[in-house]
Order: sequence, then C-alpha cells, then structure tokens
Amino acid sequence: MQLDLYPGLTAPAYALALFGAFCLGFSKTGFPGLAMVNVLLIAELFGAKESVGIILPLLIVCDLIVYPLFRKYASWKPVWPLMIPAVIGVFIGWQLLDAISNHTARRVIGAIILFMLALQLFRAYRREFLAHLPDTKSFLWGSGLTIGVSTMMANAAGPAYSIYALVHKMPKNEFLGIGARFFLFMNIFKIPFNADLGIINPDSLKLNLALLPGILAGILLGRRLIKLIPQRLFEILLYTFSAVACVRLLFF
Repeated sequence: MQLDLYPGLTAPAYALALFGAFCLGFSKTGFPGLAMVNVLLIAELFGAKESVGIILPLLIVCDLIVYPLFRKYASWKPVWPLMIPAVIGVFIGWQLLDAISNHTARRVIGAIILFMLALQLFRAYRREFLAHLPDTKSFLWGSGLTIGVSTMMANAAGPAYSIYALVHKMPKNEFLGIGARFFLFMNIFKIPFNADLGIINPDSLKLNLALLPGILAGILLGRRLIKLIPQRLFEILLYTFSAVACVRLLFF
C-alpha cells in the first residue's frame, strides 16, 4: 500500500523509517552509536543522497530538545576552535556530495559509517591509548575536518567527536554540553547546503513531520529504558548490525 507521505513510500517502508527515527531519538539518551542504525535504514529506504536531507531536520529537532538539557554544563568558548576546520569540512563534503552519483554516494556513506564504527570500537577498547594522544593543532584540524566531511556526507560524526573529547579529557557533562552546542550549530549551518543539493525539499519535510512521533518516542522511552538494557550486549548487537549494513551499502 502506497502512502501519501513521500514518493513511492509504502506502509512497511514507513514503519522501518519510523523505527529509524525512534533509534535516532533513543540514541540521544545514552547510546549515541544507535544513531548509525537510523542513517543506514534511511539510506537503504530512500537512497544515499536523499537520506542525508531527510535525516538532517530530524537531527535538528533532537538537538533543540537536548541543548537546553545540557546547556549549563559548558559554554561556547571551547566550541569555536573545532568549528573552523569542521565548517571547512562541511564545504568539502558539500562539493563531494554534489559531484558524485547516488550509486557512489551509497558506497561513500557505507565507507564513512564503517570508518566511524571502527573509531567507536577503537575508542571503546583503546581508551587509555587515545587519552594520551597529543592535543596538537594537527589533531584539532584532523578531527574538525573529519567531523565536517562525515556530518555533511552521512550525518555520522559522533564517534570522531567522541575521540576528540576523549583526548581533551572532557568530563561527561562537559562532553554533552559542548556536543549539544556544536552539533546544533553545525546541523543548522548545513541546511542551505542540503537545500542547494535539492535533498531538503517539500517531500522530505513532509516525511520529517510524519517521522517526528518516532523521534519523540525514542527520547521519552529511552530515558526510561536506558538503565534496563545491558550495555555490553547492546553494543555487540549494534556493532554487528552496523557492520553487516555497511557491507550491504558498499558491495550490494
């Protein structure tokens, strides 16, 4: 059955997209890696390039909810040094996304997610090593460019930011407070670039409205359920699912 929410959208596809939106909302309550599930599902359902424009407004909704919760734990001052290379990275990602086909974009997004998954695993199992990386200008610029390109091309910069924060030895609340500011700014900044590419349009915004219940349910239920889910088991399942989905994007 076709639904009048997005061209070619069927009821099963909408249910999967709604689940993806739920995962995105849930990820904001303490499992940031779960946002990758949303990226992979939306790319599979709607196309690689189109998925970038569909996800961005949903991220902004999440950011607008999360920012007031963690605003008191940090300031804008530590955000600006990372912002400069990240903005340049967004420009690079915009040019690349405009130049490549949807077929190529599918593989690029798969590769970015796989790289971010590897970073997340490295962060989890080599945390002590990362905490002793030198905090240099080259590390700052490398982190910022990686974050900018990956957030523009795949909305998937979380693990790169996590490693940047780990090297800076940020306490948890400061990590959340700086991240809330940084990604709210970056995601709003990306709107004109997505619109220029035509991947934010009336059809995608109509779909965003239909997916809002999934976002809100993920945030509300996530805050209640997060303590009941074994972290270790959840991470194993998440990494396995993400790796399989990335292989599908890359090779099938």
